[in-house]
Amino acid sequence: MSGDGTEASASSEVQPKSITRAKNWSDEIENLYRFQTAGYRDEVEYKQVKQVDMVDRWPETGFVKKLQRKDNTFYYYNRKRECEDKEVHKVKVYAY
Repeated sequence: MSGDGTEASASSEVQPKSITRAKNWSDEIENLYRFQTAGYRDEVEYKQVKQVDMVDRWPETGFVKKLQRKDNTFYYYNRKRECEDKEVHKVKVYAY
């Protein structure tokens, strides 16, 4: 019994244990970029906040196609890469 109250919150919401910055573009970094431009950490947080099981993706690439923002507006993304090389270092990669 630690008494800090983390047991209750840990079961309802997953929190990242560490964070790093992306160095090179990849499919994973592309999707993280899309979640972060819509206002979320990553797919884990998006699914928790929006209470959804599936994320709308482009079948050809697997990239995220559409995300609902916290203000209930939508972000729509292209089939092709949107995260340019100059933006890659801004993407945060969370470890759980």
